[in-house]
Amino acid sequence: MMNRRKLIALIGGTVLARPPPLHGQQPGRTYRLGGLYNNPRQAPQVALFEELRRRGFVEGQNLTVDPRGYGLRAGQFSEVAVELVDARVDVILAGGNPAIRAAQQATATIPILGFTDDMVRSGLVGSMAHPGGNTTGISILATELDGKRQELLIDVIPGAHHIAALADSNTTAPRQLQALQDTARARGVELSIHQIARLEEISGAIDAAKAAGALGLNVLASPLLFAQRRLIMERTAALRLPAIYQWPETAEEGGLVGYGPRIVQLFRDVLSRQLIKLLQGAKPADIPVEQPTKFELVINLNTAKALGLTIPEAMLDRADKAVE
Repeated sequence: MMNRRKLIALIGGTVLARPPPLHGQQPGRTYRLGGLYNNPRQAPQVALFEELRRRGFVEGQNLTVDPRGYGLRAGQFSEVAVELVDARVDVILAGGNPAIRAAQQATATIPILGFTDDMVRSGLVGSMAHPGGNTTGISILATELDGKRQELLIDVIPGAHHIAALADSNTTAPRQLQALQDTARARGVELSIHQIARLEEISGAIDAAKAAGALGLNVLASPLLFAQRRLIMERTAALRLPAIYQWPETAEEGGLVGYGPRIVQLFRDVLSRQLIKLLQGAKPADIPVEQPTKFELVINLNTAKALGLTIPEAMLDRADKAVE
């Protein structure tokens, strides 16, 4: 564990040692951003705007952010996308496949900076290295990581014969769900799939997973499920249902287990860099789509205790962080 902590400290030090601010702004120009997100404007978006400020793009001075695009429902994306195009924003930031597609349908010229599960497999860009069109951004390896989280959930609950997956039908394709079921079956575990498409369906889907006899819940990658993580944490806690989430930060907020890249780091260090290039005139087609390279496993021991769950020592040894 000591070596791991030293490594994390070293990585943290390299992140802090960032280059000096860029000075590519045009004097007297105000840059305009629009967003299409399920989340309200909070973390991780806050980290993005803090980094923009550090790089010389200061909201209220030479940067304006259209407030209409945050905390949206999927059905609102298309309308707001058209409004952002009419407002002539310089870049549209979009989280998740439905938001990116809405932006692409609204404009073929304004740069779109997306953050989603698999931009190539979803057909949002031509390739990682050469995205083409007016879209680039971050592809977060969601399909592979959903499977990895399933394996971790099974390991966290030794002897579990039945687990569940909470899936957003707007995000996760049927073939991906079938692959998860096949993988679980290979380990002698039944996987029940509980799909939602709207916020109102989340609590009922979690209740159905519990009623079906699931001993754990894999909350699959989804902008909507991330936006509603508080609701999910509260409902699983009430049902004493262990759950694993796509971001390490969610375990730090009270979820049982989180595994994946840090979303705040991706917004602060990667998305901000891509956005600045776009604001400075680079074409989206010339900016490669990026993927995360660092992943963390965080286990919340306080939540485990509240659930009456003892985390196996082998899992604690694998964890990058244990919240106590």
